[in-house]
Amino acid sequence: MEYRRLGNSGLEVSAIGLGTNNFGGMFGSMYEPEACAVVVNRALDLGINMIDTSNSYTAGVSEEFIGRALKGRRHEAIIATKVSSRMADGPNNAGNSRAHIMSEVENSLRRLETDYIDLYQIHRPDPNTPIEETMRALDDLVKSGKVRYIGSSNFAAWQACEAYWTAEGLGLTKFVSDQPRYSMMYRAPERELVPFCDEYGVGILPFFPLESGFLTGKYRRGQPAPEGTRLAGRDRGMFTDANFDILESLEAFAQERGRTVLELAFAWLLAKPSVSSVIAGATKSAQIEANAAAADWSLSAEDMSQLDGILAGE
Repeated sequence: MEYRRLGNSGLEVSAIGLGTNNFGGMFGSMYEPEACAVVVNRALDLGINMIDTSNSYTAGVSEEFIGRALKGRRHEAIIATKVSSRMADGPNNAGNSRAHIMSEVENSLRRLETDYIDLYQIHRPDPNTPIEETMRALDDLVKSGKVRYIGSSNFAAWQACEAYWTAEGLGLTKFVSDQPRYSMMYRAPERELVPFCDEYGVGILPFFPLESGFLTGKYRRGQPAPEGTRLAGRDRGMFTDANFDILESLEAFAQERGRTVLELAFAWLLAKPSVSSVIAGATKSAQIEANAAAADWSLSAEDMSQLDGILAGE
């Protein structure tokens, strides 16, 4: 497994990460902690140390299952969790206020059965809380030792930049990462967020790298989505002739090199300089093994140029 620095920090994370938003049944699977433990332990065996979750995934069950799975192996894992989502009724049980952050970090630590969180991420911006309040609260958590690094998720470039310069001006701990939706089929972050991260040394942790499974090759032109898959019943705008033209060209590119389109989806993201770890879910050991295999494929500049043409529909 390849390891990369998380942004400009000294923390090294696996190029492939394990996303756990399905732990606890959030997307209709992984209800049993034993099944989740099998996936977590297989990931660790393969050298995958980045395990990403949130306090909001199945109302905290994902964190609980991770805590159980890591017993005896906590030192091998980089736990990345998040805060922002509404966790209960009441005015102070959501958002990025000091009150909510300080309350929820304790709940996450308890569920994860640990005394520190490696990467504590703000799940989404909160227009009702000054960014200074959020950054001061996070800085206090780092100084207390409960949190080691901090990051953001779903931030626009201007919001990430505002957080950076607020922390810089006040001498506070800065975000070392941002976690956006980013894939070969969804390249919106390249307009502003990716250039910001490149310039300021912020690591990118893409989620939905397979675009809800579209880039696995399980969906075929003119055929219904397989039952039980993410896009069954609602294709989220993915099932267009233009998208299938791109998918089929990507499959041909991968097959010519003895690879799969799934591996290509990961390799393409990993070719981006600021990408630290690609976050992808798995429900079986075989899936985490397939994800891990992509880390050893380095695309050349010529490959990337050819892929740019394919993705542009040329």
